[in-house]
Amino acid sequence: MAVEYRLTLAGDIPLEQVAELAAPGAVETSTASGGRMLSADLNDDCGYVVDITGGRHGYCSAEDDGGALWEWEPETYVDVSFYMRKDTLVDTGKAHMLATVARILTGRAEDAALTLNGDVLLLTRIAGTIQKHNTDGWYDEDYDRILHL
Repeated sequence: MAVEYRLTLAGDIPLEQVAELAAPGAVETSTASGGRMLSADLNDDCGYVVDITGGRHGYCSAEDDGGALWEWEPETYVDVSFYMRKDTLVDTGKAHMLATVARILTGRAEDAALTLNGDVLLLTRIAGTIQKHNTDGWYDEDYDRILHL
């Protein structure tokens, strides 16, 4: 079983620009619906597979710190999805994923949200302000060095 972290960036951003930050060696494939996707298998080096897709009329919902449903509907968006096997999550996957998220957030200015398995809100950046959510399950001080946030 895999664990999925998804970083959503609001805006009509060329997938290649995001791939330069997330996975420079990503190759183009297509989604089941015929859309574009850039993908890279970084299991050996980083502990995850990453897919980069874009779309219109987005919808994100996840549980916030208080257990309430947080919702966001970006008109256009790019998703960066990190898929990790549970056995690589702690050893390599999470630290490398967070470093990549930090690289993307540093390189891009758009509003953003990071979710876990599509239902737990971990991080948001709205109007330039970053807020960490549900920190008990994923965040500790060691990640401050990685995220620089």
